[in-house]
Amino acid sequence: MGMLIISVLFMIIGFILSSVLKSKFKKYAEVPMTNGASGAEVAAAMLKYYQIYDVQITQVDGHLTDHYNPADKTVNLSHDVYYGRHVSAAAVAAHECGHAVQHATAYSMLQMRSALVPVVNIAAGLQQYLFMFGIMGLSMMHNSIVLIIALVAFGITTLFSLVTLPVEFDASRRALAWLDGSGYARGEQYNGAKDALTWAAMTYVAAALAALVQLLYLLWRVFGSRD
Repeated sequence: MGMLIISVLFMIIGFILSSVLKSKFKKYAEVPMTNGASGAEVAAAMLKYYQIYDVQITQVDGHLTDHYNPADKTVNLSHDVYYGRHVSAAAVAAHECGHAVQHATAYSMLQMRSALVPVVNIAAGLQQYLFMFGIMGLSMMHNSIVLIIALVAFGITTLFSLVTLPVEFDASRRALAWLDGSGYARGEQYNGAKDALTWAAMTYVAAALAALVQLLYLLWRVFGSRD
């Protein structure tokens, strides 16, 4: 019951943050770039500035589906960002290029997150079953195998969420520094980009906090019940 309450609580928090984020991006999508550059053009300019020539910029389907893929070195921008000539598009494009810069400079936290991805995929799959069956049965069966699997799975996903935080914050920092230094976003445009990226970062903070609270609760249930 405790895990369910925690999950529902953070689900609500996540929904609220997601709604605010969408409203922020909609707001700054109405603020045009002074130089008229599209998101794809902003990305190309930032990559050129950092002398990164082996990264491709592609357009993908969906809304806010933008991401950088270190496996094939692609900056993937949604339709609105790729073609958009507004502050929201510039902010997102620059942020994703921030990840490309991290990759090119061997940023340690990005390397750690990339290394964790295969293990996290397995742990996340196990977590679904553990949440439905293992955790509820743990207090009755005191099954040590289930206990170990549960702690490892939640521990891995929590670690991944925590490692993601500096990666995302650093990418935004690089993006904002370049937008300002290059003159692509100044004054109102810069403030809008910063506001949008700050709210985007808050969604990662909420996810990390949710994972940490769930892990701590599980640890308390396991070890606290032995007192």
